[in-house]
Amino acid sequence: MKMRSHQQRWSRQVGFTYLGLMALIAIMGVTLASVGEVWYMALKREKEQELLFVGNQFRRALDLYSAYTPGQARRQPLSLEELLRDPRYPGTQRYLRKIYPDPITGSPVWGLIKGPGGEIYGVHSLSEDEPLKQGNFSLADAMFENRKRYSDWVFMPTPGQLKARPLKRL
Repeated sequence: MKMRSHQQRWSRQVGFTYLGLMALIAIMGVTLASVGEVWYMALKREKEQELLFVGNQFRRALDLYSAYTPGQARRQPLSLEELLRDPRYPGTQRYLRKIYPDPITGSPVWGLIKGPGGEIYGVHSLSEDEPLKQGNFSLADAMFENRKRYSDWVFMPTPGQLKARPLKRL
C-alpha cells in the first residue's frame, strides 16, 4: 500500500513539472516572437534612414553635376559613374564618393528617372515594400509623405533647393 502511494505522489510531481515546463516554453516563445518583431521594425527603420541619407547624397551629386557644367547650358549625367569622375573635365572631378547600394534591396542597381536624351534626373529604390515612415520628413523629402512604396521615394534635385558650392579639384 505504501509503495503505491509513493508512486502516485511521484507521478503527480512529474506531471506538475511537465506542465510547468510547457508553460515556460510557451512564455519564452511568445517573448522571443515579440523581440523578433521589435528587432525587425528597428532594422527596417534603420534601412529607411540609410535610404534617405544615400538618396540625398545622389540628389546633391546630381545638383552639383548640373551646376558645374562648363558653359551656359546645364546638363545632367548620362550614367551614375559620371558622378564618380566627371568626363567633362581633364582632371578628376567627383560629386559622389561611390555608387552606394540601395539599403532596402541591398543591390547596387537603382531605378533611374531619365530625360529624353538619356540624362539622369533622379534615382529611386526598386523596392515595392511599404515604408514605415509616412510623415515628418525634412523639407527636401516632403514629397515622400504618405507614399505607398519605397520606389515612390524619388531623389532628384529641385530647382533652388540646393546651392552649389565650389568644389576642390583633386
